[in-house]
Amino acid sequence: MPIIDRKESVAVLQECMDLQLKKSKDYQSDSSNVTQAMHYRRGVDTIHDIIIGKLMRATSLIESGNDPNFESLEDTYKDMINYASFAVSYMRGKMDGQQSGRDMFNKPTASTNGGFSGVRGKAVKWYKKIQAI
Repeated sequence: MPIIDRKESVAVLQECMDLQLKKSKDYQSDSSNVTQAMHYRRGVDTIHDIIIGKLMRATSLIESGNDPNFESLEDTYKDMINYASFAVSYMRGKMDGQQSGRDMFNKPTASTNGGFSGVRGKAVKWYKKIQAI
């Protein structure tokens, strides 16, 4: 059984964090009213669509065998890691600019205290939906 060098994977995660912080300065500058959550109108569902787009791009690059003109395959995978972290942040209700009283799909919750009641039920329905694809 081969030994896995976990240190390289941690280094990749650090690179992803650095990239995320750098890019966030372009997407949410101090002189703009745009918050991170505004980029994801359907919450996690929008983030999921972006990840699928990145996955399709990676698949296309791998299948073609061609060198990309712009973003490298490694950059594409790093973006997927960062978007996955955005999805977790959104699910926790802690993304910058996220409104209380809305679920992980940015829909109003039935909860009166602004919590994420009903998220599990919606997540199960969403999971079944993507399984049918």
